[in-house]
Amino acid sequence: MLAVVPLPEVRLKIVRRSSHPWIFQKMVDKPATRLPGGTVVDIVDRDGQWAGRGFYNGHSRIALRVLTMNRDEAIDADFFARRLTRAVELRRNLLHLDDVTDSYRLVHSEGDQLSGLVVDRFGSTIVLEFFASGMYRFREIIQQVLCAQFPDSRFYWFAEEHVQKQESFDCRPPEAPLPGVITEHGLKFRVAPGSKHKTGFFLDQRDNRLALAGFCPGKRVLDLCCNTGGFAVHAKALGNAEEVVGVDLDEQALELAKQNANLNQAKIRFVQGDLFTWLRDILPGGQRFDVVVLDPSKQTRDREELDYALKRYFDMNKLALQAVAPGGVFLTCSCTGLVSESEFLESLRRAAWQAGRTVQIMRVSGAAADHPFLVHVPEGRYLKAVYCRVE
Repeated sequence: MLAVVPLPEVRLKIVRRSSHPWIFQKMVDKPATRLPGGTVVDIVDRDGQWAGRGFYNGHSRIALRVLTMNRDEAIDADFFARRLTRAVELRRNLLHLDDVTDSYRLVHSEGDQLSGLVVDRFGSTIVLEFFASGMYRFREIIQQVLCAQFPDSRFYWFAEEHVQKQESFDCRPPEAPLPGVITEHGLKFRVAPGSKHKTGFFLDQRDNRLALAGFCPGKRVLDLCCNTGGFAVHAKALGNAEEVVGVDLDEQALELAKQNANLNQAKIRFVQGDLFTWLRDILPGGQRFDVVVLDPSKQTRDREELDYALKRYFDMNKLALQAVAPGGVFLTCSCTGLVSESEFLESLRRAAWQAGRTVQIMRVSGAAADHPFLVHVPEGRYLKAVYCRVE
């Protein structure tokens, strides 16, 4: 029988009184022996009490990512098989997403107790995005488990440059797969994993796209920051809108948006341009829309830039509100995790006041259910989608 090799220990400067999976660098004593980034370690608190097991990275602001609080649970192939299988079962057996779409989030990092890993399924293509060097070190095991669940799938993986720098690892993605077509609520969308648009498509807005379509029959619809046309296509093809205009600055995204409109025989006018400039051009002429969607990209990843992000949301909402016809519907979104729901609503309140509009909030939504968050990890609840009637 082989002897069990003990794991390196990392000691905390504090008594561990939290179940949050992140432990920051300032709370951790530097190990006497240098440990490679992503090393699996046992965590011991200031009083010498065992406090968990997870990944250590001395280069990262998040020095420790706790994966288990069970001392008898090893971080090995069986661990990943259990966690990944549970994540897949949530989507297949509880949410029944296969009845709605062939594309959904399979793993939502901390929400599925796999801190530092995001996995999205796009038909027969599975995309892994790494946010932690430790997860990247286990990429082959992760892929093997998912391949058993989704045979004949193609895999693509990547990590954004700022993540690789923060986590000090070198992720070399394979050749990007060719764009493919997915289905959602009976509609078709061309996605391009490996492009700069997240993992290929904004799966988190699935439920909000469907809900928005319900407000659109016979209406004029404006989709600001339309990206690849998800809201615009739903508004026209499912919502039977009379007219739909999509505006985005990104030419590559708009090219996919036009393809998505054609895939669904949806007549949509797409405009390449900055939303501030475009709105300031059309508003003096009296153009107004019955339904307006504002879904901009993440405004910051840095807590020090939070005030800047809130100022941007204020400016965008103030201008977009002026494009809503009296009694019209305004769906405004924020995917900036550092901006809380209360902060976003306060920004919207100020924008409405400055725009001279009365905003009646009908509903505040978030990401689709395949993007779960743990009650003790509120950072996972990043998306805010606010449905309003505007007078």
